[in-house]
Amino acid sequence: MAEGIDEVWYACYGSNIREERFLCYINGGTPPGALKHFIGCTDKSKPKQSRKITIDHEMYFAKESPTWNGGGICFLKPEKDATARTFGRTYLINSGQFIDLVRQELKFEGEIFIDFDKLKKEGSYNCFTDGRYGLLLYLGEIQGKPVVSFTSEVCLEDELNAPDITYLTTILKGMNEIYDLKDSELIDYFRTKKGIENSDIEKELPRIISEIDY
Repeated sequence: MAEGIDEVWYACYGSNIREERFLCYINGGTPPGALKHFIGCTDKSKPKQSRKITIDHEMYFAKESPTWNGGGICFLKPEKDATARTFGRTYLINSGQFIDLVRQELKFEGEIFIDFDKLKKEGSYNCFTDGRYGLLLYLGEIQGKPVVSFTSEVCLEDELNAPDITYLTTILKGMNEIYDLKDSELIDYFRTKKGIENSDIEKELPRIISEIDY
């Protein structure tokens, strides 16, 4: 990390919106409904704060995740879009935890360097070209601390894939923790997301949402 950057607001938009799932990255463990065990961060301190955030990048579902039964997972398009309203959540964590978080997402055990000055100046920074989440996105500041998310460096629209129900349910449960949205609003939000749009799971959205045990 850059000198003087001791804390980061990590902004997520997928399954990490659910705090129980995100804490598996901090403490280690296997998220409910997932198949992968995470080793956790060296520093297992809980996030100091958490809040909702709207991200001006379009979200979509793509690739096949072995963690989530081969279903698609969330990505953000690298380019900003003034019309995009992606519902997310931010966690205030220290810089060491952020590095460990990126390392776990990339499935990489080596050293990761982040040029934070370049990230802030250019709005993005590619810290790992071979990982699906190697592109960091600078989303501004909260309380004087940087807000950072990550996604793929290229748009994966040729690999669109509907999410597994367990993955989608995890996101929905997380959104319920911090958003006050009606079932109809959730349906409208997800049904237009690429990867879900025109898929079988789009037709199942009303049932999936109505049957969630929060």
